[in-house]
Amino acid sequence: MKNTTETISNTQAVALVTGANKGLGKQIAKELVAHGYKVILGSRNADNGVAAAKEIGEGAYPIQLDVTDANSISEAAERIKSEFGRLDLLVNNAAIGQSGRYSTVPEILAASKASVAPLDELRILFETNVLGVLAVTQAMLPLIKLSTSGRILNVSSAAGSLTLNSDPNFPYRPFFGATYPVSKTALNAITLAMAIELEDTGIKVRAASPSFTATAMNDFQGTDSVEMGARALILAALDTESPTGSFTGPDGTLPW
Repeated sequence: MKNTTETISNTQAVALVTGANKGLGKQIAKELVAHGYKVILGSRNADNGVAAAKEIGEGAYPIQLDVTDANSISEAAERIKSEFGRLDLLVNNAAIGQSGRYSTVPEILAASKASVAPLDELRILFETNVLGVLAVTQAMLPLIKLSTSGRILNVSSAAGSLTLNSDPNFPYRPFFGATYPVSKTALNAITLAMAIELEDTGIKVRAASPSFTATAMNDFQGTDSVEMGARALILAALDTESPTGSFTGPDGTLPW
């Protein structure tokens, strides 16, 4: 990532998007650039981040960032502080749907059942989807506090809503397993805890769910394009006025 300190004015918003080298993360980054943001593309694989930034073009800056690696997170925070000075928006998008041991969606769903879910699978998912989000947020928070409109957006899922899954009529209820969905339930809890803690600072902390998007995470079986899937995420990311501590999706407010 080249030195950008001299090129960024005080009025140009700066965003970091994790997992931004593909899928929803790259689409979020692309749209934020279109809205005038300087967008730092966090990517576990540095080369993939460089390729994504090149594709997006001016306004996109790649940085190596593995949300499960404390050193990687710390180094990224230091580079952002040195080269950008602050963060106005953090989008915690990086996530995994499974550890990689399964090859089909039916296998993933069968292994997600609470009675048989491997505990090491849960640990791997939580390491990225929950603890990774918290680790990145903690490291970037000092930079967000330097913004006059600081926002943290955690990319969650309606699949993690306890209220929705408690309803027998919720169509996705049978898929509420103990792996990926529960990691998003935990992420929602972390989101709310952070929102409550930062309530008096003016920093907005939110969770948002995309629509059912065709991405590598679901073997591209989603019904919507990344452009459609990202709409609710972009709305939540750009919102500087609505109250903190919200959970929204394509159709508006979602219940926790």
